[in-house]
Amino acid sequence: MRRIRPSRVLACAALGALPLLLATGCSGGDPVIKKDDVAEQASAQLEEAVGVAPDDFTCPEDLPAEVGAEIRCELTSGDLTYGATVTTTEVDGDQAEFDVQVDESPKE
Repeated sequence: MRRIRPSRVLACAALGALPLLLATGCSGGDPVIKKDDVAEQASAQLEEAVGVAPDDFTCPEDLPAEVGAEIRCELTSGDLTYGATVTTTEVDGDQAEFDVQVDESPKE
């Protein structure tokens, strides 16, 4: 199994913006980017940037579709776990973009 080496994670710590369709709750609440969509797209972008996908990328909550909104996620590669900050950068109609910033050091 290939692992994401820390040096390769650092090289792409700030991933590009990722466009996603927005979702709203059953009650028509504020639009969000579903946590599973955030994780899937962030993982795919990381794979494109460093050549290997993380073993896992999880987010504990949906990302509000509001410019500047942030959530903290985690990615694992082998026995290393990194934190990642996901920030909404643009909202246009029913689409939003976000950036992913992977922490420089793994969690202990």
